[in-house]
Amino acid sequence: MNTLSPNWLTEHLIDFEYKKYVLLGYLQNIRKELSAQKLYPAFADLIFHYRNLCHLRDNKNLLYDQFPQKISHADFERLQLVYKNIVEDDETMRVIEDLVHYSIPLIGGALEEAREIYDQIEQQIEISPVGITPLNTDRGYMFLSKAQSHDTIVYTYHITIFEDQHERFRGIHTAYLETASITLTQTYEQLKLNLTRRFTQWPNPATFAIIAKVACPLEESLLPIARRALVKHISQMAA
Repeated sequence: MNTLSPNWLTEHLIDFEYKKYVLLGYLQNIRKELSAQKLYPAFADLIFHYRNLCHLRDNKNLLYDQFPQKISHADFERLQLVYKNIVEDDETMRVIEDLVHYSIPLIGGALEEAREIYDQIEQQIEISPVGITPLNTDRGYMFLSKAQSHDTIVYTYHITIFEDQHERFRGIHTAYLETASITLTQTYEQLKLNLTRRFTQWPNPATFAIIAKVACPLEESLLPIARRALVKHISQMAA
């Protein structure tokens, strides 16, 4: 996927028509990805640019911060460098401000399309525990299957908690382990038992089966949505 540089507004030629061409080309590529239900990395990229544009709209000083700096003079005695902005508040800045206001609704529209696809897939995902769920659900196995398929992809997962000054966040890390077949004799419960026997460091691992009733690309959509759905499910269990 062709991405948009984080500093696309201030890089290269600062011309409204040129930047408009760059933006529309990017969005055309994004919509090709979305039409194929490939959400990532397009969804995350849209969120980044939309938030960045809104910040720039609401805080004009951030526009200046995006410009490169050049040395105006050097104080060799104090070994200090004094910088000044290449661009002042002139016609160039007005062009960029016009681009910001032009771009926000366009990227916002594509972002809304991506959210709708995300929600449609998430609503077609079912999560259920496999066997007895231990008190500690931060580590375990995730069985990911598509409806009408006997194969399930086995991942290990690890949920981590990180926080900033305002709130706490949950993140999840997954690693592919193997692909197994679910049959009358090899159920999800039997698969969990076999894994427990093979990997004895987890005597009773938390295990969840996730079944998707919609067809969509695994790496670009199903897996990242399943990961986030599992974090939400476990958070609700702990609430």
